[in-house]
Amino acid sequence: MHVTEISLTDWRNLSAVKLSLVDAINIFLGLNAQGKTNLIESINFASLGRSRASKDSELVRWGKDSALLRIKFFRRDIAHELAIEVSTTKRRRILLDANPLKPRELIGKLNSVLFSPEDLFMFKGSPAVRRKFLDGEISQASPVYYADLSRHNRIVDQRNNLLKKIRDGFARAADLELWDEQLAVVAEKVISKRLDAVNKLNLLANLMQRKISSHKENLSVVYEMHGLDSAENLAENFLAKLRERRFIDIKRGATGLGAHLDDLNFFVNGKELKLFGSQGQLRTVALAIKLSELQFLKSETGEYPLLLLDDVMSELDATRREMLLDFLRREKIQTLITATDRAYFPAKSFGKIFFVTAGNVVDERELFNR
Repeated sequence: MHVTEISLTDWRNLSAVKLSLVDAINIFLGLNAQGKTNLIESINFASLGRSRASKDSELVRWGKDSALLRIKFFRRDIAHELAIEVSTTKRRRILLDANPLKPRELIGKLNSVLFSPEDLFMFKGSPAVRRKFLDGEISQASPVYYADLSRHNRIVDQRNNLLKKIRDGFARAADLELWDEQLAVVAEKVISKRLDAVNKLNLLANLMQRKISSHKENLSVVYEMHGLDSAENLAENFLAKLRERRFIDIKRGATGLGAHLDDLNFFVNGKELKLFGSQGQLRTVALAIKLSELQFLKSETGEYPLLLLDDVMSELDATRREMLLDFLRREKIQTLITATDRAYFPAKSFGKIFFVTAGNVVDERELFNR
């Protein structure tokens, strides 16, 4: 998979940008708050249908009514064009090869992996951050999983509403049975897929960790189920646990068991990373996890996704930067990198360099040919 062209109109602070990318490393240099992250975020939005913005209208340039993103890309050697229009007043409009898509159909069409400074602290953040990472990875590889996860979350919301009604005397406890049976079935699908993905991620991440640490560190990634002791007979055991804790859930007005509460944990040489990891280990593990995510998606889809590195070069030391760039060139992974300093990159030219200033993006070669 690789992107050949990106066009943005009134997207955040990017008024009119049209870029031709190389199928290698594309570097975007500029000071902070110039639009580099907005560019990276637009591509990630095209992959997952979400961004840091709480609503689509926040993606539209100030004073404008709508914003347009167009991406031309190849997937399995077949050319595609994706267009997304967001508005301050209307629902987003998505077209793939001129055919309308629903927002839930977008995921998995243009796969990407985003690595940002926030990922360096994923391990010490809330479980929701780690679930979001895992769900995004699996969903891009499996639209079926994304559908199952969406259904799971809808059932949890509906069950929670019913729990509150029962607690307040407007419904009966027996009314939970139908929802519990449905939740047990879909929870088994979601958790089983997560367990399978984590098993693969664990193997790939440990290989990366050992390489980055010169074979001094072993990394383990563990999926932790909230309220379940075993994955055997998952649907049956899940339903039994729901029934056991039914009146606890009614009292709290919330479902205390399910994939929406599960977590990932990371161990380096047997020690829990979030408790005992040094800053250096956090950075090494973050890099290992992102590189293993690339390998996971390739193993599931047959090709590497697009890699988006947003201002992480300054967070990595020279050794890790060199290892990362060597890996990307060796594996021929198309990458977009934002940075504030050209010194983070080898002196000899490689890939393509752009300069970003106040929402304008200029190809280095065009700049010096003027």
